[in-house]
Amino acid sequence: MKEGKAVLKSKMKCIGLVGLVLSAFSLFLHFLLARFTEHGFSDYQSSITIFSWRPIFETSDLSRTSSLYRRLWGPVGQLESMHPLANPRGYYAGPSVQTNGFIFVRIQGGFHEIRSSICDVVAVSRFLNATLVVPEIQQTTSKKGISSQFKSFAYLYNEEIFMAALAKDVNIVKTLPKSLKSARRNKEIPVFRVPYAASPYYYLHNVLPILIKHSVVELVVSDGGCLQAILPPHLEEYQSLRCRVAFHALKFRQDVQDLATKILHRLRAPGRPFIAFDPGMTRDALAYYGCSELFQDVHAELIQHRRAWMRKRGIIKGQLSVNSAKQRLKGSCPLTPEEVGILLRAYGYSWDTIIYVSGGEVFGGQRTLIPLHGMFENVVDRTSLSTNWELSAIYGREANLDENYPRAPPAQVETKFDAWKNSGPRPRPLPPPPARPKTYNIEGWWGWVAESDNEPESTVVELRTNAHKLLWEAIDYTVAVEADVFIPGFDRDGKGHPNFASLIMGHRLYQSAASKTYRPNRKEVVRLLDEIRGHIYHANHSWLTSVRRHLRSSLIDGLIEASNKSKSSSFLSHPVPECSCLRPDSSETSSNVSTPSAHPQVHAALRVAHRCPAWMDGEKDLSSKERDNEEDIDENDPVSSRLFFQHTGSHDVGGEDITPKEESQFEDQEEDSD
Repeated sequence: MKEGKAVLKSKMKCIGLVGLVLSAFSLFLHFLLARFTEHGFSDYQSSITIFSWRPIFETSDLSRTSSLYRRLWGPVGQLESMHPLANPRGYYAGPSVQTNGFIFVRIQGGFHEIRSSICDVVAVSRFLNATLVVPEIQQTTSKKGISSQFKSFAYLYNEEIFMAALAKDVNIVKTLPKSLKSARRNKEIPVFRVPYAASPYYYLHNVLPILIKHSVVELVVSDGGCLQAILPPHLEEYQSLRCRVAFHALKFRQDVQDLATKILHRLRAPGRPFIAFDPGMTRDALAYYGCSELFQDVHAELIQHRRAWMRKRGIIKGQLSVNSAKQRLKGSCPLTPEEVGILLRAYGYSWDTIIYVSGGEVFGGQRTLIPLHGMFENVVDRTSLSTNWELSAIYGREANLDENYPRAPPAQVETKFDAWKNSGPRPRPLPPPPARPKTYNIEGWWGWVAESDNEPESTVVELRTNAHKLLWEAIDYTVAVEADVFIPGFDRDGKGHPNFASLIMGHRLYQSAASKTYRPNRKEVVRLLDEIRGHIYHANHSWLTSVRRHLRSSLIDGLIEASNKSKSSSFLSHPVPECSCLRPDSSETSSNVSTPSAHPQVHAALRVAHRCPAWMDGEKDLSSKERDNEEDIDENDPVSSRLFFQHTGSHDVGGEDITPKEESQFEDQEEDSD
């Protein structure tokens, strides 16, 4: 009997063991197949939603026909008749078969500088009747530790689409001919370090004669643009060419575009619109404009250290010490995430609004975003909407660089040699100690700030990370362009030029001019915030009215101001009127109205006068009545005040309820102020 029970137990153990082995094998086989299946694992991840974001909503979704929805998310009626048009507007000859030679370009800088530079070099190549070699992006060369399966330009952009889209504009080849390759390798071809925003005459008088003589020139572009933003009227066709390059030819690498599309779908999965916010708080920008005192900790020292380095390089001409408070009052410093959050809450966006934080670096880290997270529950970025595996997949197969990480110096063991012991009463001086390897915290840079006035040399790991940042910003760029609403914290980079956010606003202006893109006047915003600095989360009604009017007016006034300021530095930040046209709506067409627009003053200020081609007249547009109604929604909507003041637990900014009587008083105040 006992033997039978023992046999039974042993059989059960064997069965259990076999089951465990089969389960482990099945699980291993599943992941093995998924790992080597191109789309299987990523589709599996998407289907079960294993990324970290879990949306939280408590307020009911607004009806798309409601006045509040149109005020918060609807199109800007005054810009509804503006549409993209990058086609040539007159006779446009194709590229010549016989060219003056080859132009090889090396582009240095970040994402926005690379994108602007590519558009400029294409225009320069057509202007000089030259064959363009696909530009080399210095951030993505093999020396930066990236995957060997990509070649510079193709690391970020789709090379085939780029060449095909511009086939009727300029001759483009992938590489130089062999004879010129060897000449470049031996440094026998002329090299031009092109100044920022060079004029067309610079190329005619300096570059073209050398190009004709040597059949090849190399251009080094390092400041984010090698052609002036505003061209003479007879060169207007080159502005349209820039638009065709930026908005049609420059498509991201397919797997990068696919991941951006997935993130966009995940953002829209809850069925609600979302806001894209670009803080623009980079260390270089803060140092350039002297905004170190925005941080009351070690970050202020890091900004000053960077400013001192920029002064040595001649990037900054001003003093090392700058009064950050005065800079902020002048509107020269970025709006903090907290300040942007207060503006959005005051305008009427509820605490469960989805906000996508774009851009590569937010100086100060996640700590800087804590106030924004406190005001809005659904603050996300690319890391919370994708998995580590998905992000790693777009980098390609990269070599392991663990051995290149900075390591702590080995402990120095004191050794005494016999020669030192027997050298007499006056021993020879000891040799100097070996140089201590540079080791520092990549996140904070604390290790070297006190040691040297210079910035440390970048390690291979950091160079690879900089290349990865280009892909991260490509994802953010795609999402921000498609967002229902966009608001920037800052629109300048570390050289005083338009930055990443400016390119996004320019692309949105071209692609869908009527989409809501706030361009707040930082000087006015700082004044409004300082008015209630002591009770910033319990604002009064008149203050809310002022904030809402400012944000609403920034949709148009900020755009007009950008046409006078940003465009002179970067054409892509404001590609209007050269790449836009006006299309009348159905009511105007049926009434035979001679003016092509219901808002001639706005279009005149933007200098948009070109009529869209006839084939674009069939598209649906808002009626003029709906557009007129939209203009009155801001001032006559009591619900928006309730969203800011209504108590909804710990998530709301305000802390008091509004009675119906107060709501009516609030309406009266707004109407009287008109």
